[in-house]
Amino acid sequence: MAIIKTEDLTYVYSAGTPFEKKAIDNLNIEIEEGELVGIIGHTGSGKSTFIQHLNGLLKPSSGKIFIDGTDIWQDKQTTLATRFKVGLVFQYPEYQIFEETVYKDIAFGPKNMGLSEEEIDKRVRETAKLVEISDEQLEKSPFELSGGQKRRVAIAGVMAMRPKVLILDEPCAGLDPKGRDRILDKIKEYHEEQKSTVLLVSHSMEDVAKIATKILVMNNASIVCYDEPPKVFGMAEEISKMGLDIPQITKVFNALKEKGYHIADDVYTVPYALKKLLAYLDNKGVKGNA
Repeated sequence: MAIIKTEDLTYVYSAGTPFEKKAIDNLNIEIEEGELVGIIGHTGSGKSTFIQHLNGLLKPSSGKIFIDGTDIWQDKQTTLATRFKVGLVFQYPEYQIFEETVYKDIAFGPKNMGLSEEEIDKRVRETAKLVEISDEQLEKSPFELSGGQKRRVAIAGVMAMRPKVLILDEPCAGLDPKGRDRILDKIKEYHEEQKSTVLLVSHSMEDVAKIATKILVMNNASIVCYDEPPKVFGMAEEISKMGLDIPQITKVFNALKEKGYHIADDVYTVPYALKKLLAYLDNKGVKGNA
């Protein structure tokens, strides 16, 4: 059963004015429970507007949204409940940190869920450990931490609510390569441990390629494709025409193809590239060492 389903979902900004614009147009999609979905698209493609509909921050101009089989706008109570079921981490979440200590900041969401102190403490400490925040750091002011640590604390605050769906909007924006890799590793680890559904919005095809089980490509307020990474990156030429930058390893293999070495059309990560290259060499009768 799909954990997320939309039917003819449409949202119009500034409806009825000269500035009227469709931000998302007639979206129909089903996302199965347990997927780690990378959502990509250039600025203005509709991806941020789409995710803000999934926990009821925006109400559709038309169409429906179902979370776990329930229309989230069927009544006020359902809409409110959806905001605990679908956790949304905005871009630059560290700017939303406000509590006196790291512990209190991570505990804020679980506390608003009405959980017991024992359960709150358990979730705070488990989530802090997951994002590599020590017990000592839990008692510090979050403003004493580095930028990357602050972001991990902010993400942990949503993770601690244990939503059925976790959505992260550009979680690696502005981080250096080391910080970016650490955030992606923690997201992947969370997904594997919790078995929950994760949606990762990103401009970076490289980031999405590293961890996604499915990729949703958006362009001009519509869905271009939704499929497994090899099939999506097999459309490298079409994706490039949308203004999206494909992974470097994909560019390398496309260049080899132009020179007559057609190894594969769907390369998107280095380990996958190695697998395809060894298979190609083996087929040509060349023995290679990995």
